Amino acid sequence: MAGAAHNNPNGQFSDFPAVQTHGGQFIQYNIFGNQFEVTAKYRPPITPIGRGAYGIVCSVLNSETNEMVAVKKIANAFDNYMDAKRTLREIKLLRHLDHENVIAIRDVIPPPLRREFSDVYIALELMDTDLHQIIRSNQKLSEEHCKVFALTLHMTFEFESSKQSFPILTRRGYVELDTGFFLQYFLYQLLRGLKYIHSANVIHRDLKPSNLLLNANCDLKICDFGLARTNAENDIMTEYVVTRWYRAPELLLNSSDYTAAIDVWSVGCIFMELMNKRPLFPGKDHVHQMRLLIELLGTPTGSDLGFVRNEEARKYIQQLPKHPRQQLSSVFPHVHPLAIDLIDRMLTFDPSKRITGAYCFLFPVSSSKWYMQRS
Repeated sequence: MAGAAHNNPNGQFSDFPAVQTHGGQFIQYNIFGNQFEVTAKYRPPITPIGRGAYGIVCSVLNSETNEMVAVKKIANAFDNYMDAKRTLREIKLLRHLDHENVIAIRDVIPPPLRREFSDVYIALELMDTDLHQIIRSNQKLSEEHCKVFALTLHMTFEFESSKQSFPILTRRGYVELDTGFFLQYFLYQLLRGLKYIHSANVIHRDLKPSNLLLNANCDLKICDFGLARTNAENDIMTEYVVTRWYRAPELLLNSSDYTAAIDVWSVGCIFMELMNKRPLFPGKDHVHQMRLLIELLGTPTGSDLGFVRNEEARKYIQQLPKHPRQQLSSVFPHVHPLAIDLIDRMLTFDPSKRITGAYCFLFPVSSSKWYMQRS
């Protein structure tokens, strides 16, 4: 069978080796040395769009629906108990959740041999980029692309034009938009998706910019539910979740009975990173992470530490150098006071006093009255 066309680094077309297997029911591609075997309805063009410790993700055409999808290969999914559990958990949750701001699962691709297989393939809706790429990008696109984005946002919010701008990166290119214009829209969608997830008694546990996907219409969708869990699960809750920079204090202090409040903390960190174009708490390790939190938010009081059951953790915090809480409005004068107020409530040390995802909507996150101060 002919290979799948793709671009090499020089911009020339070459082929991914592909062969039909199992009587033509499956197609096996060789993606830069990675075996990628899917049912025959998934046809070229096939393009690798991401990879990680779990495996590889490729965009490919579902010939039955004529839709481009993202197929995620989870390699050796059953090598250990925790990996197998996370894979099953992600599939079950994505099949259960149905919301505009949560990535949609399209298919769980069956293996050729159902009694003996090691890899799992999941087809998901295809997006263009993620928030991490947007934050890191500095390039711009044409005015015409800007108009496409602006038209989409016009249909959602009334807005005031801002002199500040921020680039948006997609696989189709870059676009420059008013900063507060799209920051506000992204925050609104993130909180909307999170409210839905929490209403289903699910904690995501790994919110970060790279797990927030976007398309050319500025739609935001929460993805990667491999670490998510439901409140109904009765196994011991591990503290080793959430990428360090977005990890709430209760996780840094080894709390094992945390709540959905850990996701709200992550949103606060993500929102500030969007506005500042750099991580809010870029800790180098566990200890450095806690120090950064305290230097900005101040040393927690005894009542703030009421949730800490581990006496050693409590003593550790109390012996650290004392810091007063800094006024976020002074540290970040470019951020609107209403946004600062919301972030203050998200980044509250005591999780029981932290604002919930649902209560965030009491703030004007979909109003044109705030986002960034004018320069």
